[in-house]
Amino acid sequence: MCAQDATDPPETEGPFLRPGPVPSPSAPAPRTSSTPSPPSTEGRSTAMSLPPVVSLTDCADPNALARQSTRIAALFGSTPTVLPLGGPDPEGAAALTLLDLLRSTDLIGGPSRPVVVLVNIAPRDGHWPNGVPFCSFRHGNHLVVSTLNHRVLAPLATYLGLTEVQVTDVREVLEAAADDWAALTPAEIEEMVRTQFRSLWYAPLLARWLVDGHPVPARPTPVRPASAEDVRIAVVDNFGNCKLDRPASDLPGYAPAESLLVRNRRDGRDIRVRCYDRLPDVPLGEPGITVGSSGVGFAELVVRGGSAAEAFGLRQG
Repeated sequence: MCAQDATDPPETEGPFLRPGPVPSPSAPAPRTSSTPSPPSTEGRSTAMSLPPVVSLTDCADPNALARQSTRIAALFGSTPTVLPLGGPDPEGAAALTLLDLLRSTDLIGGPSRPVVVLVNIAPRDGHWPNGVPFCSFRHGNHLVVSTLNHRVLAPLATYLGLTEVQVTDVREVLEAAADDWAALTPAEIEEMVRTQFRSLWYAPLLARWLVDGHPVPARPTPVRPASAEDVRIAVVDNFGNCKLDRPASDLPGYAPAESLLVRNRRDGRDIRVRCYDRLPDVPLGEPGITVGSSGVGFAELVVRGGSAAEAFGLRQG
């Protein structure tokens, strides 16, 4: 069984900073849209019109990764980039990674090639007859097909202006496809409807059909901005820097030269850590809270020349 249908929450370390206010969306110009109309492919060959695929997934064992890569390659004609997201809090890691991934398509200064992003991260707080539904939306000319996971999608509402997604029903989509553009038998439809690995059999197929411009039935569903919660570590990078899940400016008490209390999980003590504008401003060997490279000015807990995760006994979540 794929982790996609899991509903029990994973064990996490929990917050190490108290909640700070999450800003209401400042009504950014909505580059993100739920409308799944494909970009123009006029004048390009079929092979050239198929975009590259990046997949974020919590189905991360070698067997699952091999099958997902093979199916996506068969549908899109090129090997995808598959990022396995495990650890104690894959939802938090996926939320920041998806935000970063979409922001990395900005600041190009001209036309860019479209990209397809697949997101398969099971919500830990929902119950559906056969797993969480899949939805789609667009960010500029890029297509995202994702599990309907509020925690993963909410930062896009807060920071990228996403307002709604198009939610699909597996059986409805497959039957509509069989009636119109896809050569699927009733037995094949039933197999995909009943499968526990819909991120393998259904999600890449849905993405290909949307890229091809087929009239996929879907229902618009609003996406709410993130609510105020305790500050958590979304990602620990390979240097041991702890990437937090919100801007430094939203941390309660954050200001350059000020200090915040951080819980050291190794001995249970609260340690006062100074705030800095940038990582190079942190003295060598010292801890600091800085504006990092992720999100929209999101904060990072760092140790200059060392590992904050190791020094404070911290991990994702």
